[in-house]
Amino acid sequence: MTEEVLMLLMDRDATLTEAALRNYYTEDEDIKELLDSERYSLFAGGKRIRPLLALEFCHLFGGEDAAVLPFACAVEMIHTYSLIHDDLPCMDNDDMRRGKPTNHKVFGESTALLAGDSLLTGAFEAAASNVEVGSDVAVKAVAYLANCAGRYGMVGGQIMDLAGEHRKLSLDELLKLHSMKTGALISAACVMGALAAGITFRDRCMEDVVTYAENIGLAFQIVDDILDQTGDSQTLGKNVGVDAERNKNTFLSFYTVEEAQYYADQLTAQAVAAVESYPNSEALVALAKWLATRKK
Repeated sequence: MTEEVLMLLMDRDATLTEAALRNYYTEDEDIKELLDSERYSLFAGGKRIRPLLALEFCHLFGGEDAAVLPFACAVEMIHTYSLIHDDLPCMDNDDMRRGKPTNHKVFGESTALLAGDSLLTGAFEAAASNVEVGSDVAVKAVAYLANCAGRYGMVGGQIMDLAGEHRKLSLDELLKLHSMKTGALISAACVMGALAAGITFRDRCMEDVVTYAENIGLAFQIVDDILDQTGDSQTLGKNVGVDAERNKNTFLSFYTVEEAQYYADQLTAQAVAAVESYPNSEALVALAKWLATRKK
């Protein structure tokens, strides 16, 4: 699959996801500020990588868009809530995200905090209310998503990240941090996509799904660390160089840019190897390769 075709596919899946996300909102003047705050960040752009992964793993195993879109929306809601909270002054204190002022800069800290809370709870409502799959599948998907988003997943990784601002982490600690903070939600997207297509945790192919997810999740973070040092704010849509300013532990604390890119390429190769033997895996293969070489 060429990069041009991949971009068209990404646009298609993003458009599907955004249309589905809008269905979770009805107007209510009494909570207008909250709704506006949520939608400000939810529809601010972005690559929609996690919904794309959910959709394409569902397609890989013969599933339909309708079955996976509630799961894709749930993952994107949780991702967006995490960005809103990450940007708050008590966390990373960022003032730009996706080329726009961060949520709390526009709506204030209190509203931004509540918008994140609402997106998190709304995510579980969306996933649990998926009528296109059986109730057993919905329950398993919600449980997996909760594990990936919570203390043993994304939130646990975030607390490790905060701790790393005050001390030097070992490479093993850094790997664990990012497998939780970044990788866990990517795994949730991939696994929920497979679940929507009828794959179960007992199926051998689910191991390949998880292998792909874990490897691209880590590669994604390595490239993020590289771009924070080598990219520019205009292209990335966010401030760069902030990791060094905050003395954060990154992969560039252990590797040169060239070594880190090589590591990301090796992880990408392992991800590709996990899925390339499946029919119709071209999109997932192309996505993994693109993520390792992206510039934003």
